[in-house]
Amino acid sequence: MGRLSRLLPKLALAPSAAAVLVCVYGFSLWTAGISLTPSTLLPRYEWNGLTAHAALWANPRWLTAVENLAVFAALFVVLALAAGVVLAVLLDQKPPGLAFFRTLFLYPMALSLIVTGVAWKWILNPQLGLERSFALWGLDVHVDWLTRPDRVVYAIVLAAVWQSAGFVMALFFAGLRSLPLEVRHAARLDGASAFAVYRRVLLPQLWPVLFSSVIVLAHNAAKTFDLVVAMTSGGPGYSSELPATFLFVYSFQRNQLAVGAASACALFAACALTVLPYLKAQARQEGAHAR
Repeated sequence: MGRLSRLLPKLALAPSAAAVLVCVYGFSLWTAGISLTPSTLLPRYEWNGLTAHAALWANPRWLTAVENLAVFAALFVVLALAAGVVLAVLLDQKPPGLAFFRTLFLYPMALSLIVTGVAWKWILNPQLGLERSFALWGLDVHVDWLTRPDRVVYAIVLAAVWQSAGFVMALFFAGLRSLPLEVRHAARLDGASAFAVYRRVLLPQLWPVLFSSVIVLAHNAAKTFDLVVAMTSGGPGYSSELPATFLFVYSFQRNQLAVGAASACALFAACALTVLPYLKAQARQEGAHAR
């Protein structure tokens, strides 16, 4: 009976462990292998070295996708953090209707990225959205970001921040509420203003929350796909292409499976670089607790 009780948890977890082993690690290794072959429409298991990787980094469309990712990720992380922290501080003041505003700011998180993308595509459509409303009011204001190659990435950033700011707000709001009230009272008794209390006393204690938020947001930025497909499909032209959309197009539409696999390897490396610092910090923290 004792042996069976020890085996039951392992048996229960075995299907999930097998699925992860095959579908995550197995297919990751398979993709890395395909990137070293001359595969086109179908896999061809012939050694081709780093030819696909060289072709990838010589492709101007991929370079545009990488440049867009750098701009998108930087703006998305910074603006989502700023908006989330501001909302958390405002809600921490316990305004009237706190539950309503908390639900309102968290609501975008309940929407899928496809729904968010379609909604913002309508909002920024010159014939339907904000620009049309401004025209009806007699204002000559142009909100044509989706049709301008030099601004379309910023439109995607706006939609992404709108959806993710509530997530950051929830983390920081929970963090602020977990801090002892005595700290606030002591700072106010010392004559600190409300702004100084948050800036110099409370928020500096939430570095773990900030670190976790940055890791999650950066990881989400690196694998953004749905939002681009729903809003622009990578256009105009390929001016709003991101690595995830490039991977899909070259793997399944342009029949260049090896190049698509090479882009998947590069995207995997980008995601790993955002997650590894978090894992390292977690391991260091667990080691400190163990000692």
